[in-house]
Amino acid sequence: MANFMQNSVVSYACTCGLVNPITKLFFCRHCLKLRCGFCVCHEVDSHFCSNCLENIPSSEAKHKKNCCTNCFNCPCCQHTLSARATMVVVPKKTDDSPKEGEGDGVKAVTKKMYYLSCLGCRWTSRDVGIPDQNVATGAWPENECSYQTRFNALLEYYQAVVLQDKQEKQEYLRRKTPKAHKFPSLTDRTGLTVSMIRRQIGWPDKNTQKAKPVNITPSVATDELEDLPADVFTQPINLRNVSNIQQRHGQPSDQPFTVNKLYPQRRILWIKRSLRCRQCEHNVIKPEYHPTSVKYRIQLFANYHVPDVLLVRSEEVLHAGKSGSIILKLTNPTMHDMSIKIKELPTLSEELEMIEEFKLACKIKENTATSAAAESLKSITSSPSLTSTTLSRQTSLIEDPRIVQQKANVKLNNSELNFVLNQRDDSTEFDEDVQTPREEPEFIIWRKSNKVSIRLPFTTDESLKVGDLVKVGFTMEYTYVNTVTNTPTSHTLSARVFIDAGQILGE
Repeated sequence: MANFMQNSVVSYACTCGLVNPITKLFFCRHCLKLRCGFCVCHEVDSHFCSNCLENIPSSEAKHKKNCCTNCFNCPCCQHTLSARATMVVVPKKTDDSPKEGEGDGVKAVTKKMYYLSCLGCRWTSRDVGIPDQNVATGAWPENECSYQTRFNALLEYYQAVVLQDKQEKQEYLRRKTPKAHKFPSLTDRTGLTVSMIRRQIGWPDKNTQKAKPVNITPSVATDELEDLPADVFTQPINLRNVSNIQQRHGQPSDQPFTVNKLYPQRRILWIKRSLRCRQCEHNVIKPEYHPTSVKYRIQLFANYHVPDVLLVRSEEVLHAGKSGSIILKLTNPTMHDMSIKIKELPTLSEELEMIEEFKLACKIKENTATSAAAESLKSITSSPSLTSTTLSRQTSLIEDPRIVQQKANVKLNNSELNFVLNQRDDSTEFDEDVQTPREEPEFIIWRKSNKVSIRLPFTTDESLKVGDLVKVGFTMEYTYVNTVTNTPTSHTLSARVFIDAGQILGE
């Protein structure tokens, strides 16, 4: 946690070739691969307000323009506004005629009214002339945009254009599709089969009316501009009354120049999102649906499944072309023992072969899924012509793997380092029994529970200069026990690790 807000010293290479710290990586238990933010699909699960914690459906959030109807932000300092109550004396006339000596029959009645106030900058809704309301929520007036009518007309026009283009494209595909049979079906007397097939394909029914965009008045550019007022160059400006850039961008419809035209802004809704692997389409992150819950239904973070590597220190001063060593601390986060092997990074040819194997495996899996979807749709429609690209399974957007741009400028003195990392056991942290020493390899310095410290010797590159950063890179092979299946199976996985060992201080 000491370097949480700093750049990470240890980074891992993702399957796609990008290098990230382990805190920004995910692990798919079905593909058994590391996934970064570009290798997963982001899906919105729910919308909610961070102030009132109201859970809003997606259709309603779209209708409300992704804003909360009850909560507002201050237009000056962007803090949350709170409703304040005040007592107002309101005259109330009685129905009965006034008696002698009682005046004109008007009684004073106190009534509770509400206004919005900011606890940060002391801004209130009274500053812009918004009248007090009878209720605390749901009745605050909004500042109407002068271009709202024009914007709605343009929105309706372009929606009709998109719908017309979609219908024309579907009609073109329908005409180009070859006929399946030479004779019409005599069993379909009601036409329900044809209607069902058209809905499965995504084509509209024959009696659907074609959408035609409504003609609107086109916008015309003009060169005539209003002249500036005469006192704009002579009257002094009070900067306290002028709105800043952030305040104007908060109201992009009118962008007020003065502070007295700033209106309360509705609070933007927050979302809870789930992450899905692009290759196998299984969830790697799935949060709880309720806004107040901070737990996860599925949380496949990489630091829960991959050995965590930390840099402890560098033992010697680093020189170009000379040997050095660093102390690393490895932690096993799983409930099973791990056999770890540290070896050199793959060469360029080996890395290209790995990329080609990955592409071939994705292509075979994609073809298998597409053929399976086509066979299922063929059995439903009983027509081979309907199993076109429209009905087939769409290809998932898999990030194209690339060569890792991060390069190491050292060479490991030992080609391979083999050792076993014990399983995680929380009870050993409080165990008072002294562990019996056992024979360990020379490179292991310290071991306790599921943690171990090793010495990694290397030789720096001779071409390095004073001030250059020393990058230590190695491939870490480890055994992982997959518990997704009914019978736990052991797999040998690998991860490429890059460490910033320090700078060259002398020749």
